[in-house]
Amino acid sequence: MAYELAVVLPTYNESANVQRLVECLQKALAGVHYEVIFVDDDSPDGTAAAVRRLAERYDNLRVLHRIGRRGLASACTEGILAASAEYVAVMDADMQHDESVLPEMLRRIRAENLDLVVGSRNIAGGSMGQFANWRVKLSQLGRRLSLMGVEHQLTDPMSGFFMVRFSTFEKLAHRLSAIGFKILLDVVLSAGPGLRVGEVAYHFRQREAGESKLDLMVGLEYLELLADKHFGNLINVRFLLFCMVGAVGVVFHLAILRTLMRFESLSFARGQTIATLIVMILNYMLNNSVTYRDRRLRGRALWIGLVTFCLACGLGVVINVAVSNEAFHHGVPWLFAALSGLLFSAVWNFGVTSMTTWRHARRFSELRARRRIQAAVDLGLAPAGDKAVPSDSIRDQPRA
Repeated sequence: MAYELAVVLPTYNESANVQRLVECLQKALAGVHYEVIFVDDDSPDGTAAAVRRLAERYDNLRVLHRIGRRGLASACTEGILAASAEYVAVMDADMQHDESVLPEMLRRIRAENLDLVVGSRNIAGGSMGQFANWRVKLSQLGRRLSLMGVEHQLTDPMSGFFMVRFSTFEKLAHRLSAIGFKILLDVVLSAGPGLRVGEVAYHFRQREAGESKLDLMVGLEYLELLADKHFGNLINVRFLLFCMVGAVGVVFHLAILRTLMRFESLSFARGQTIATLIVMILNYMLNNSVTYRDRRLRGRALWIGLVTFCLACGLGVVINVAVSNEAFHHGVPWLFAALSGLLFSAVWNFGVTSMTTWRHARRFSELRARRRIQAAVDLGLAPAGDKAVPSDSIRDQPRA
């Protein structure tokens, strides 16, 4: 018998919520033939193992265990496309979305022949719950920004709780940016006019277990998503971020150079060299955290990356100093001389470091596998004799 509904649940370190969520879905969807698809980004707390153990009792339960990939939007995309039902609901696995409204969402999407039904906190009967005032204001700001490009009258475009017709999603899947956490906004902006949308009210609940994923990077990814949807056809968003980091570096570079020349009485060439080296380290840290956060280097790999970054940019430094110094001695004002050197080195830095320091390598490591398996053993979800690989073969590997 074909499933009527698929529920997609992207997860990262949500093992404490898995069983309770499955039980709540079973109660809420009584009478509905449904499947549950957990999409786990290789959680080190054993989330995937917890789902597999539950799948021994629930035949409508399965897990997509992703290795080497990370991100809620891409996880939702893969989970939806793996569904076998005509309608697919997406919700968080942290128990903050109210599963009891799923039947009403299913009824609406069928009865009104809709493409999308959104769980809204901003219509009558819905609320943001007991969140702090700053969280409410942050959500409202994000809503205002997102509505700048939305052609549909959504009261809650920032919602992560929605139900979509599979055939509709399949048609627009190739247009998705799959960036960050706001998959609903990505869907709506990619669909354009003609999308038939409805809304159902729900109360946003407090997280009871696990940790919130909201941080500065989530906000940056949200802005990156908006930039990609509005300017993605004109300019590569990663290059745009690289330029933004570079702009910050230029400000610091000029300030340092001016200080060294004015207060330390250094020659232009020496001041330019020192400023370039300092800003090189600053740019490395910023690019590692922002531009290449999906390939972010941590632990020991962070310092190895710094070395390779400096080596890769070494020729760029030589070109920078040589070009800017030559321009300066030919009467070009120090400001424009410095900028000319930066321009030459910036092109070199972006091209070389993207292929070396942050090359798109497999982020999964045997160390992570070992930690994940040990977490499953500790939770009683795997036999105590299970192991990954010998510790001496992984002890020097950086955490992915």
